[in-house]
Amino acid sequence: MKPWEFVESESSHDYGIFRTRVDHLRSPRTQHVLRRVIVEPPDWVNVIARTIEGTFLMVRQIRHGIAAPSLEIPAGAIEVNESPAQAAARELLEETGHQATTLRELGRVFPNPAFQTNTCYLYLADQCHKVQEPEQDPGEDIHLETWTREELLAASRDGRIQHSLVIAALYYLRDQENDWRSP
Repeated sequence: MKPWEFVESESSHDYGIFRTRVDHLRSPRTQHVLRRVIVEPPDWVNVIARTIEGTFLMVRQIRHGIAAPSLEIPAGAIEVNESPAQAAARELLEETGHQATTLRELGRVFPNPAFQTNTCYLYLADQCHKVQEPEQDPGEDIHLETWTREELLAASRDGRIQHSLVIAALYYLRDQENDWRSP
């Protein structure tokens, strides 16, 4: 497959949590120059948090894009000069008040490569234990829940978990740990 030829790019808007740009690209098939809006969010982390007892920490919060609650794993943007692992540990602590004994990258996915430039790093935070109260950002209203492995499997099958990046992380864990058994 031939790549599209880059013709030019123009800045669009900075929305704080992401920027946009407009790229003009030449199709190798038709030679037409087409305009494409590109969204440039920071890279993200999603963290499956397994406690010392073997249960999983889940967060429930209102997501404004769907105007409804969403059942998720701790997650967030990677800050400037922060590694994905550092971001995973920070988000876990901020959203749940827990720290992990071990932190392992499960994989990486592109949230939407059709028009987004970022990568989402998927982590397993294992042997989590509470060290403080959660420190939510002013715009967060996170409710912490504890789920068993069986409950998560059922929720990922029956639609109670609908966030695609959470499902991707759970898939990576299940694939790597033979149905989520501890290593």
